[in-house]
Amino acid sequence: MTHPLRSIHIGVVLALLLSLSSPSQAQSTTPYDSGGELSVEQASYDVLHYDLSISLDPTTQTVEGEVVVTASVHAPLSWFVLDLDPLLTVSTVWQVWKGDEVRLPKEQVEIRGGQIWIRPFRTHQPGETISYGVAYGGSPRIAPNPPWDGGIQWEKTPSGADWIATSCQTIGADVWWPVKDHVSDEPATMDIHIRVPEPLVAASNGRLRDIEQHEDQTRTYHWHVSNPINVYNVALNIAPYRVIEDEMESVAGDVYPIQFYVLPEDYEKGLELFEEIKDHLAFYEEFVGPYPFRSDKYGVAQTPHLGMEHQTIIAYGAGFDNTSMTRGTDLGFDALHHHELAHEWWGNLVTNSDWSDMWLHEGFGSYMQPLYREYLLGADSYDEAMMQQRRGIRNTKSLAPDSILTSQSIYAGHDIYSKGSWVLHTLRYLVGDETFFTILRRQAYPSPEWETRTDGSQTRFATSEDFQGLAEAWSKQNLSWFFDLYLRQPEVPRLSITRDATSALISWTTPDGLPFPMPIDISIDGKIRRIDVPERGAVITVSESAELVLDPNNRVLRAGNGE
Repeated sequence: MTHPLRSIHIGVVLALLLSLSSPSQAQSTTPYDSGGELSVEQASYDVLHYDLSISLDPTTQTVEGEVVVTASVHAPLSWFVLDLDPLLTVSTVWQVWKGDEVRLPKEQVEIRGGQIWIRPFRTHQPGETISYGVAYGGSPRIAPNPPWDGGIQWEKTPSGADWIATSCQTIGADVWWPVKDHVSDEPATMDIHIRVPEPLVAASNGRLRDIEQHEDQTRTYHWHVSNPINVYNVALNIAPYRVIEDEMESVAGDVYPIQFYVLPEDYEKGLELFEEIKDHLAFYEEFVGPYPFRSDKYGVAQTPHLGMEHQTIIAYGAGFDNTSMTRGTDLGFDALHHHELAHEWWGNLVTNSDWSDMWLHEGFGSYMQPLYREYLLGADSYDEAMMQQRRGIRNTKSLAPDSILTSQSIYAGHDIYSKGSWVLHTLRYLVGDETFFTILRRQAYPSPEWETRTDGSQTRFATSEDFQGLAEAWSKQNLSWFFDLYLRQPEVPRLSITRDATSALISWTTPDGLPFPMPIDISIDGKIRRIDVPERGAVITVSESAELVLDPNNRVLRAGNGE
C-alpha cells in the first residue's frame, strides 16, 4: 500500500528493518506502559492530525504501514519523539517540507527503547506547524488477554474466516502504530487507510469515505475521523462483516448514522441487538445529552475480545449474552454494550488528561447501568444493582490519587469502576435528584449550547477538580470534605450508633479524622427521617424499645454496607 502523500513504495519495508533498529530491541516482548509524565520533547508539541495507512497480512500475521503526523509546536523543539513498540521496526523517516517529502538520513533518527527520536534539520520554534512521516512494519504484539492485556488478535470466526482486532487501552496505541502515546494529546482529526485481503471488511473510527479495489484482490478502506480522538481508541476491526444500518434522530434535532458490523453467522442475533442499541442511545441522549459524534457515526463491531470503548466503533464481544460482564447476573439488558456506549460521553466526549482521573471514565460509565435499570424497572432494581457493585469495592488505593499515573497502574486496585459509581450514588443522595442530574448533564455538556456542536469543539478534557467545582456550583455547597475523603485516600467512613434508655448518638468515624458532615437517613420503627451529623455526632431522642436502622436504603458509601 502506498500512502496518499508518498511516492516511496513501502513493499521494501521488511528488507530495510535493520537499518534503524537493533536486534535486541526487535526481540522485546514487553510493551512500554502508556501515559505518565510527558518528556520535555513530547510536551513541546500537540498533534493536529494523523494520516495512518496500514496493510495487514493474516497469513504471515504481519503489518506494513506508515503514518504522517502533523503537529503544532509550542516550545523550541530539537527532537521530534514518537512512541513505537520495539517489536515493530522503522524503515524510513521523512519530513514534509513546503509540500515535498524529504527523507531523513539514518543518523538523524535514533531508536531508543520504545521511542523514535527524530532530529530535525533545524530546531522548530513555537507557532510552527510541522509534519513527519514514518514507515514501519513487522509482527505486532499478539494480545495475551484482550482487552485487558492488549495488542492485536489474529483469530478465526466460527465459520473459519480471518478475524482481526486491536485493543490497547492499558498498554498504549504504540503496540501497533507510531504515535504520541499519551491521553493528554488528542488529534483534532485523523485519516485511517486499512488494506485487507478480500472478502474481509475493515471497520474503524469515524465515517467511511471510500473503498478502493486493488488488482491483487485486496481492498483499502478509508475512514475519516472528524472529531478529536484519544489514540488508544483508534481501532482495527476486520472480518467478513455484514453491516446492519439505520439512522437516529438526536435530541439535538439532527440525524446520525448507526452501524453494526456483525459476523454473517450472527446476523439474526445482530438484528435483535440492534434494536436494543437504539434504545440505549435514546436513554443516554435523554439523561446526559445528544450523542457526541453525530458528524461521524455511532458504530459497533463484533470482536473476538469482550469489549472496549473505541470511539464511534465500539468493540462488542459479549456473544449476545446479557451476563457476559456481570458475573452471571442478567440485568435485563446487554450490560456490555450499555457500559461501552457510556464511554462515548464519559471518556470520549469528556476525557481525563491524566490516568489518575480515570474514575471519570469508568466510574461514570459503571453508574449508568444501575441508572438504566432504574429507568426500565424502578427504584428497587436500581438499589439491587448498586448493592451488587458495592460488594466488589476493595478500598485499598485512592480513587483519584494526587500523582501522575500510567494506564496500567490506575487499573491495579484503584476501584475506578464500582467505587467511582458509588461516589456518584452518594453524591446523588447528598444533593438531591434534580441537582444531581443537572450536574451529570453539565459534566457532559457545560451548557445547552454545547449540545448543538458537532465540529469537535464539544469535546474537552476534565479533571476531578473540575467535577468537584461543577458539583459545588450547582449544589451551592462546599464539597471539599466529600471529594477529599472519597477520592484522595482509600478508606471509607464508618457510621456508628450508641444508645441509652432515652436517646441515641449517631456519629461518623473517618480516617485521620477527616471532616465528613454527611447527613444520614434513619429508620425509626419503619419511618425514615434525615438527620444532620455534625463533627461531634447527632443526638436524637428515641425510646429504648424503638427499632433503629441507619441508612436503610444504603445511600452512602461507608464501611459495612455490602462488605
